[in-house]
Amino acid sequence: MSKCSDESHNIDFNDALAQLKRLSAAEEFFAVLGVSYDPKVLDVSRLHIMKRMGQYLADEDLSGLPGQAIAARTRAMLERAYEDFATSPPLTHRVFKVLKDHDPGKPTIPPTAFVSLETILKPFRKE
Repeated sequence: MSKCSDESHNIDFNDALAQLKRLSAAEEFFAVLGVSYDPKVLDVSRLHIMKRMGQYLADEDLSGLPGQAIAARTRAMLERAYEDFATSPPLTHRVFKVLKDHDPGKPTIPPTAFVSLETILKPFRKE
């Protein structure tokens, strides 16, 4: 497990959400929120982890909470998202639409588009 202890909990509780919005790399989120991670897991699943954390954040109402509570909740969501992918591969969770759409466990529905023969022949007919 890797932990950036020199940067851990470097979050300004007065402006926690604004500080988190400025972060871009997954490692920055882990460092600022003080969450330990295995670089091998993060290398394989970083987009999935961050997407899942975003899904968890979307379900939360953080408005009006003090910065310390926001930091604690976002830390818990990052830990939860990381654990989702540390214990099973990304294909198990299918957080992205492209993976959901191509789930081999779901039955394939054949296309239902119908084009009548008359519609196809219409450009060739002179009226």
